[in-house]
Formats: sequence, structure tokens, C-alpha cells
Amino acid sequence: MSYPQNFTWGAASSAYQIEGAWNVDGRGPSVWDTFSHTPGKIFENHHGDEACDHYHRWPEDVALMKTLGVDAYRFSLSWSRIQPTGTGAANEKGLEFYDSLIDGLLGAGITPWVTLFHWDLPQVLEDRRGFLNRDLVEWFGDYANIVGARFGDRVKHWMTINEPPVIMGLGYQEGKFAPGLQRPFNECLAGAHHLLMAHGRGVQALRAHGDGTEKIAIAHTSREPIPATDAPADVEAARARYFASTSRTMWNLAWWADPIAFGRYPEDGLKAFAADLPEITDADMALIAQPIDFQGYNCYSGMKVRAGADGVAEDVPGNWGVGDPRGTLPWLHVAPRAIYWAARWQSERYGLPVVFTENGFCNTDFVHLDGAVHDPQRIDFMTRYLGEIERAITDGANVGGYFYWSILDNFEWAEGYKDRFGLVHVDYTTQKRTPKDSFFWYRDWMARHKSQP
Repeated sequence: MSYPQNFTWGAASSAYQIEGAWNVDGRGPSVWDTFSHTPGKIFENHHGDEACDHYHRWPEDVALMKTLGVDAYRFSLSWSRIQPTGTGAANEKGLEFYDSLIDGLLGAGITPWVTLFHWDLPQVLEDRRGFLNRDLVEWFGDYANIVGARFGDRVKHWMTINEPPVIMGLGYQEGKFAPGLQRPFNECLAGAHHLLMAHGRGVQALRAHGDGTEKIAIAHTSREPIPATDAPADVEAARARYFASTSRTMWNLAWWADPIAFGRYPEDGLKAFAADLPEITDADMALIAQPIDFQGYNCYSGMKVRAGADGVAEDVPGNWGVGDPRGTLPWLHVAPRAIYWAARWQSERYGLPVVFTENGFCNTDFVHLDGAVHDPQRIDFMTRYLGEIERAITDGANVGGYFYWSILDNFEWAEGYKDRFGLVHVDYTTQKRTPKDSFFWYRDWMARHKSQP
């Protein structure tokens, strides 16, 4: 088994989680600045004011990525660093920072894959109701226009928005993430519709400043149902649940992906949510359905299901056994078959290459007495998941790339600095970087697979 020759090997990060420099060079506050400084919202009241200080230390981080040997680096832009007030004129200092980072990556032979928005909405826009305000569509379009005009000559791989279910689900419906709201389902559906239209407007802006070679997508995520067995009934039941849109949450993958791919919302969701739907016009759907070039997808874990007596998926009792392997975050079960089925099913349904824009393992890594960071669990995790990607490719899935999450230990949102996903350990007091054993393992894995015929 082998990966295709044009397979992209990478690592990922996001702006708020690593940049720090929260009030430097004209950057405005984001919803995560506000949320993380609200007592009790973040583990031990941590915040991202300094984070990994990537804003000042990016040359060291790019050098680490060059040593690692990745083809590409996925990172996000801070909207409030580029437009401190969310609209209007751009902040030149913010643009210059990303100019330097992009040029530094290209000089190191690393292709930038840029995400326009990874959850850190400018606070001034949230004060105007954020995604619940239909004006968000044009605000985002103006921001994307600034970004495309400035960086489109050098950046050819784009993602508009990262993980819509987290933005609308954890941010607006459940209140666990910024901006910390608990809005009614009908308002969340309206916000979701605005988000998808904003994606479409962003695609248009990036295309307008491209040369026709640009590759654009959105980074989806979901919750993977894993067939309990390979029996056809279990597989089909799990597939049906994967693409069902009847749960009154924001976690219905097809609710996000189908409108972009097919220009329509799923019929089961339109029926189930009829009383809560916002106004949806043909023009809205045409905007949402701007052509994209790949399926970005963030995949970590999943839950086992089986076909019930009626053929409908039901959870396997107990699901994961007591003591089964998992990361330090409760939702991260080691479930490599999740990535296999995500690759298979999304390839089949959407007909586009799937790029795993995030996949990783969190642990309590620390520097050992020998000065190294030994993380055999992460190496085992990556071996299993990458093996399942290979198997999916062999079985016909179209997978175009893999980005490990993340290049650095960083601010893990509501969990603060407790859980570490990085290939590189960060001492948050001194900012010293220490590559972990997994860093060198991934370097060697990539080198071996790039050399395959």
C-alpha cells in the first residue's frame, strides 16, 4: 500500500491558539480574548494573550517545520489582526506579519495552506450579533477580499472557515466556547445559513484574486459513527447516520456539506426543522454552492454503532470499554477506523479529494530528565490512523493530504494549556521549543512514503 505521489503531508495550527501578541501592532480584540478573560470559562482561567508567542517566534517555528520535512503548513489568519474593527480599512502591520510568515514558509520550501477564519470573530462584530446577523455575509466577504488581494499571488490553497459545527454548536447553541451563547435552535439555524453564505462569499473573493490555480475548500468536522462490524447492514446503518440531518444540534455533517456540494439542504433536515428554518432563497443557495476543489475534514474519534432490528443505526451498548485507549480530552477515543470511514463515505458522496486538515492526539507530555519528550502514545495513534488512511486509499477513497494537529502545543480553547497535541513541546513560561519523539517519527514516516514509487 502507498499514498499517491501528489499526497500533501503537513502540520497545522490556528491563530488564536499560538500567536499571542493579543494587543500588539494594532490588533483588535476577538471573541476569544473576551471569553478567555471571563472568569470560570477556561481551565484555571488560562488565556491566549501570549500563547506560544508565534507572532515573534515564527522564524524558529518555520525552521522546525523545515526540519520536520512537511510539504505544507495549515495556519489561520486573525481577522481582528487584519481588520481590528471587523470592517473597513485593513491594518497594515497585521498584513505585514502574514506577508513575512508566508514568504518565510515559501523560502523554506513549505506551501502555505491558509484558513481565513478559525473561530476568533472580532469582538466588535459579535457586539452586532455576529453570525446571527445576516450582514456577517458581507463582512466576511470584505475581509476575504482584503486577504485575497494581499496574499493571493503567493497562497494557492485556502480554507474559508474551520469547523462550522463548533462555531454554531459550541459557540451559539451550547455556550461552551466563545461567544458563550445559548440561543434557540431557530436562531442557530439562521446563523448556520449565514455562515454558509459567508463561505460562498469568501470563495468568490478568493477566486477574484486568484489565477485559476487556487484550491479552495471549507474545513468540515462531525462525529463519526463507526460500524461495529464490516457486515453490510452495520456499514449501511452507520453511513445513514453519518449523513442524517435530523438531530437538533449543529453536528449534522450533511447539513453543512450538502448545500455546498449540491446546492440544497438535505430533505430529511428540511422536514425535521421546518418550523425553525430561516428564509432561504434560491440566490442564497447559489451563493453557498460556489464550486470548491477538495473536502477539508478534521477527524479525531468516533462512536461504534450497529444496525438495529429495523436496520437503523443504534449505539453499541457501552460503546468503549472501561480503560480503552483515549487521549486526555474525554471525547478523544483512539478510534482509527473513524478516519477510514470518513475517507470512504465522503469520497463516495461528494466526489472530491478528502484532505484531512486536522488529526491528532492529546496527552500530558513533559520534558523528561534526559531532556527529551517521549510520547509513544502519539506515535501509536498516528501509526494507526495513517494506516487506516492507506487502507481507505487502497479501497478506493480519494484522499489528497494529511495535516497533523498540531505543530506546537498550544492554547486548547476551554481546556487552556492543560492538554497537549503538539509534535513540539512548548514550555509556556520560557517559550522553549522541544521536538518530541513523535516529531522525529513523523519526519521519518513522511520521508519513507515520499520516496515510494
